[in-house]
Amino acid sequence: MPQPSRSQVGATPTGGRSPVVARLKGFLGQAARRLRPETPASATVATHHRRIYILPTKVGLVYGVVMLATLLGALNYQNNLGLFLSFLMSSIALVGMHHCWFQLLGLEVQARDGLPVFAGEKARFPVAVRDLQQKPRPQLAIPGAQAFALAARGDLRLEVSRPARRRGPLPLGRVVLETRYPFGLFRAWTVLHPRAEVLVYPKPATRAPQPPMVAHFDQQGRGDLGTGAEDFVGPRAYRAGDSPRQLDWKAYARERGLIVKQFGGDQSARVRLDWEAVPVADPEQRLSVLARQVLDADALGYSYGLRLPGLGLDHERGGRHKHRCLAALARFSPQDTRGPTAGMPSTDGTRPSPTAVGRQRAHAGPIT
Repeated sequence: MPQPSRSQVGATPTGGRSPVVARLKGFLGQAARRLRPETPASATVATHHRRIYILPTKVGLVYGVVMLATLLGALNYQNNLGLFLSFLMSSIALVGMHHCWFQLLGLEVQARDGLPVFAGEKARFPVAVRDLQQKPRPQLAIPGAQAFALAARGDLRLEVSRPARRRGPLPLGRVVLETRYPFGLFRAWTVLHPRAEVLVYPKPATRAPQPPMVAHFDQQGRGDLGTGAEDFVGPRAYRAGDSPRQLDWKAYARERGLIVKQFGGDQSARVRLDWEAVPVADPEQRLSVLARQVLDADALGYSYGLRLPGLGLDHERGGRHKHRCLAALARFSPQDTRGPTAGMPSTDGTRPSPTAVGRQRAHAGPIT
């Protein structure tokens, strides 16, 4: 009769692994799946009993040590009053743990997109917390917002701030809802992932070079650019001999250099903001310079257009056009500079191609 080999003797039904190792790996895999960041599926999420965690606080640990010392002393000296005090302390701890955990059950959190901000500022997300059960909820808190309390069937609106370190869409990420109710002995928390984002504009440069101006006459064919006219045309760099009365002293106070205000007749001044015209090699610095030029052009109140690789915006003015240009800068990818510059508006003010218009609508950000 053939004898079994050593490998066959030590084999287990789990494919060579012991049951303890298999159970340990299964437990670790389940814990990793629970701790893995979830993909936000909806702007409204509710708390779940499997997602509520609880641990003792520092005060709770000290409380437990005192309770244990009281219990050991009462057992050692057979003191009934000490035993009663120990059992009373343990009952308070158990009741507090029960109420702390149930404080987060039956809540709903709804988040919305926030207003656009510039890189380096604080992004603020409007968040609403609602009670789904007829139960008051004191001592609730969300990191990044103020502590609050909810009445039975009540709701509360607050703002959660996040640092906007770089340009582009900034998701809200996870929202931690926690409580230390009622005695502060335990901390219960739950992690939620509502879907919301804020568009972060590029940080404007301190100063930007003067963009080239494009001549454009009105429909009546008039175009007098007389020096003494009353209509404001736009700014230009300072030249020797310019009158001090025409200097933009507000721009000089903001450390943008000497800028002269130009006044003309019926001609409508236009400024072209072009990616290729910015004398900076780094793409992020180029976007910062273009953001500063957009803000300056909007503050001075004249028509301007924006040209980026693969995208072009026609000459317009106003707050909507400003946010449209800043949103295009925020969503711009440096990889677009490798391809051909399709969809560009010409310098005569023609509309961009349908491809560029479609891309602009797809990347349109919130307008304020």
